[in-house]
Amino acid sequence: MAIESALIKPVVDALMALLRRGEQANLKRNAEAAIREAIRELLLANPDENKAQARIAIAKAAGILSEDVVLAEDMLQKHRATKAKTSGKGATGRKRKPVATKPEEKPAAKKPAAAAKKTAKKP
Repeated sequence: MAIESALIKPVVDALMALLRRGEQANLKRNAEAAIREAIRELLLANPDENKAQARIAIAKAAGILSEDVVLAEDMLQKHRATKAKTSGKGATGRKRKPVATKPEEKPAAKKPAAAAKKTAKKP
């Protein structure tokens, strides 16, 4: 029995090491996918900054310190800087003109009456 228990511990340790390695690989794969999604998000016209920042944090927590993480952080910082400069400005810098409301049926009713007056004056 002592021999069997001495053999079991190394086997269990090896299996645990393999599981940890698989978990780390899965974690890195998910983190790399999160970075790709963050970069895609920041390339949109109106990106969700919080979502991109969360994905960058996921990659950092997984231990990925590649150029993609640096690129995503830089893009996020630049987007926030340009957003602060352009907030409140329109595309051309001009205010919109108010839309004129259409008159109701009342003016249409006045036209026949006006036409009737004109015809009455002629004879």
